[in-house]
Formats: sequence, C-alpha cells, structure tokens
Amino acid sequence: MSTIKVQLDGDRTHFYPGEQLTGRGAWHLEEAPEAVEVRLLWHTSGKGTRDTNVVESIELQGEGVWGDDTFSIPIPDGPYSFSGKLVTLNWAIEIVAEPSNESFAIELTVGPQEGEIDLYAIGNAP
Repeated sequence: MSTIKVQLDGDRTHFYPGEQLTGRGAWHLEEAPEAVEVRLLWHTSGKGTRDTNVVESIELQGEGVWGDDTFSIPIPDGPYSFSGKLVTLNWAIEIVAEPSNESFAIELTVGPQEGEIDLYAIGNAP
C-alpha cells in the first residue's frame, strides 16, 4: 500500500505574506517515482471556470520507493484567501509523485488576518 504525505512545521494552516512555509514530505510507494514534488498553489472554486496556479514547486530527494525530505517555500504577497458569493480562492500545499499522480494536500489560508477574507460580509457591511 502506498502512502504519501506532507507535514507542516507547527501544524499551521494560516500564513501571512512574506512568511516561510516549512515542513517535511514523506512517501513510501509501490513503484519508484520519477520525481516527488511539493507544490504551493492557489485555486478558485464556485461559479464559472476553476483556475489553478502553482506558485512554487520543489523536487524532494528520496531513495527509490521511499523518501523523506524537508522543504521551505516563501509565501508570496498574494492573492489573499477569500470567499465570496460566487467565487472562493483557497491555497494548498501538496505533495505529488510523478508519473503516478499519487498526492496528498493540505488546505491553507494566506492573508493579512487569520482566516480568509469574507467578501460577502464586506459587501453587506452597514
């Protein structure tokens, strides 16, 4: 049975722009991967087309079918995590083994405050 995971230092899921996101990726696969990458990305969901953008990708080092490696990725200045009536933008850190596409992801929020920005609440403020 294959396992692949990413663990963030301090088990944090909210990050401020300019911070370093640090952690460890680990895997034990049935077949040796060509590559294992950690990817910082954002994606939209809701009405309309879903957009995804990989901001940073780091190849991890391992030995054949298993590996365990650390990573450090700077959090960019934006876009911030937000939710609105029609669209939401979320961040994630994922680990992906190629070419099998086995993966594991953790949802994140990025912004100047704890949690995502609620655009619907801002638009309905008195």
